[in-house]
Amino acid sequence: MPKSSSKPKSEYAIQTVTNALRMLEVFHTESEMGVSDLARRLGLHKNNAFRLLATLELAGYVQQTPSTELYHLGPRCLELGHAFEKSHSLMSQARPILEDLARETGETAHLGVLRGEEVVHLDGVLPEQLVLTGLRVGERLPAHCTALGKVLLAGAIADGALTVPAEGAFDAEGKPGGAASGGPEIAGRTLRRYTESTLVDGAKLADALRGISLQGYASDLEEYAPGLRCVAAPVRDASARVIAALSLSGPSLRLTDEVLHGAAARAVTAAATRVSRKMGSPI
Repeated sequence: MPKSSSKPKSEYAIQTVTNALRMLEVFHTESEMGVSDLARRLGLHKNNAFRLLATLELAGYVQQTPSTELYHLGPRCLELGHAFEKSHSLMSQARPILEDLARETGETAHLGVLRGEEVVHLDGVLPEQLVLTGLRVGERLPAHCTALGKVLLAGAIADGALTVPAEGAFDAEGKPGGAASGGPEIAGRTLRRYTESTLVDGAKLADALRGISLQGYASDLEEYAPGLRCVAAPVRDASARVIAALSLSGPSLRLTDEVLHGAAARAVTAAATRVSRKMGSPI
């Protein structure tokens, strides 16, 4: 059995593999890109970028359009996504509850997890409505101004994975400055503004997160996008740690203050509790 090491895993990272993964992540926001643009985006020499693309293309992770010579994601990425979904117990347990939540409330339901300073939307269900919010499955959104993000940040504080020092670490781009615990710190620096309702004071955000822990759910009152409101509640595992969150989102004309903090908050909290119990949570 290999000996355990006290060195951080970052010291064992292989730069070529890291660059290949960074290249794949570029296509999260770009549908197609050429070699030169990819090289500039990643800060690589064009020849190195081409070699990475050639390797990824041979493995099926990217493909090239012959007529434009631009590259896009290949079918192997989709295969991995389906494999992740099948093997991820959280997603399989949450899916039927998401469907129930969307059907019962008539609003869009999502499952999300925290990744650094962003929320990754793992799954979502649309209701039968003429006016609704779109699915964000696979998208990453800033944590400080979304209901999913705020409830996950509050959970990270409660679990000790995120600190609340006197000085903060979110910068003007919404990036964490790096806490001693390895996660972002919440402080008094200015956060990135998305709408007039975005909370941009880090100290006020820290206070809001403490309140969310006591309240049991978080809200987004048009803080990320005008006209969009959300409410989210935490999902816990067998050790009662917050591992994910469920949310309801809809237009402000339906999710009024009374509805959002009333029926919608009760529905999403009950649904999150159901998922938590399936994950073995004692609470």
